[in-house]
Amino acid sequence: MAGARRNAPPREDVLAAAMEMIAERGLEKLTMAALGREVGMSSGHLLYYFHSKDELLLQTLEWSEGRLGAERGRLLGRTGTARERLDAYVDLYVPDGHRDPHWTLWLEVWNRSQNADADARDRQAAIEGAWHRDLVALIAEGMSRGEFRRVDPDRFAARLRALLDGLSIHVAIGLRGTDRPQVLGHVREFLDETLLADA
Repeated sequence: MAGARRNAPPREDVLAAAMEMIAERGLEKLTMAALGREVGMSSGHLLYYFHSKDELLLQTLEWSEGRLGAERGRLLGRTGTARERLDAYVDLYVPDGHRDPHWTLWLEVWNRSQNADADARDRQAAIEGAWHRDLVALIAEGMSRGEFRRVDPDRFAARLRALLDGLSIHVAIGLRGTDRPQVLGHVREFLDETLLADA
């Protein structure tokens, strides 16, 4: 076992491989055995590290969210109006299209969370919380600059994220009549009507 551990690929490589498999083959093809073949480990060895497929999926989501969080920080930290950065936030949030791998993974983790333990729920809440805090801060900044009308930033962010989640699910599952450009248009219109100071 010690030799196997020494030869095991870094955890990040395993998570990256899992995400790549979801992107290329779909979540249903991501089994411990298939992932093991991909990274040169046995399914038993993977279970030693991750304990269950649920844990593998959650860690893969956390890894993916870490990358998205860095991108979100870069977008929100750039110069420009609050509205421009809010549009960048929305653009990053909404799936690229049907079977977007990140959203496919999110939907599976959400589905499995019905039976998740408190630790897994806390970790999911931490992911959600990071998106929420960044959005609240951006709305508050836009208000302070006079770009956005006076709203309760926390309540507005909660409602906007609920709208984004609902529309994003439609895109991710490929619901007919709902694609990414339509969703982005709906969200822009909603923000124009409800948040812009000169609306």
